[in-house]
Amino acid sequence: MKILAIETSCEHATIALLVDDTLVERVLEGHSNHSERLLPTLRDLLAEAAIPLHALDAVAFGAGPGAFTGLRLACGVAQGLGMGAGVGVAPVCSLDALAMQGTGDAVFVATDARMGETYSAAYRIEAGIPAPLSQPVCRPPEMLELPPEGKWFALGSAFQAYRDRIPAGLFDRLTTIEDRAVPRAGDVARIAAAMAARGVLVAPELAVPLYVRDKVALTTAERLARGGRA
Repeated sequence: MKILAIETSCEHATIALLVDDTLVERVLEGHSNHSERLLPTLRDLLAEAAIPLHALDAVAFGAGPGAFTGLRLACGVAQGLGMGAGVGVAPVCSLDALAMQGTGDAVFVATDARMGETYSAAYRIEAGIPAPLSQPVCRPPEMLELPPEGKWFALGSAFQAYRDRIPAGLFDRLTTIEDRAVPRAGDVARIAAAMAARGVLVAPELAVPLYVRDKVALTTAERLARGGRA
């Protein structure tokens, strides 16, 4: 299985090439020029592995939720590469990819969605792949909640950005908090390989980002209501 993966849902962008059990990952330094460096770095990665584009089994991308610009970039490039290679595309939820870094079978992910909100989802890990217990949600940190029972391994930037706003009782049910963990292209590739094995890839033209939040800016009244400035 040969999977090329892109993850640009946050400022820590990465790309990866998974060939069977061998994974090579590259970091795109400097979030301001991801659009300039993405394609050349992808070409270099394929050239170093001596794998032509048409030899891929799938092109994968972190579909979000995350930064809108980064999601559109990853989706557009994945669509173009998928069409050029004549292969399907795997849109992978970026929270699913982040959950791959958890330990144990119960993982909770919460990332900083900006605008005073979080993206979150809870997972059971089945055969090494996160199985979401519900759809990702966008909500204020005060409204973060865990499934009814058990202890959970937690990851994500929300625990660093909004630690004082997250309900204290939630922390009592967390075994570990990795608040600097970010989604990685290598994990996007591993999830995509499982998707390809199940035959659930999509045609490149049907691949879309997963925004979760439709609104990208607050009105002045909304900013003031959240304690911001006019």
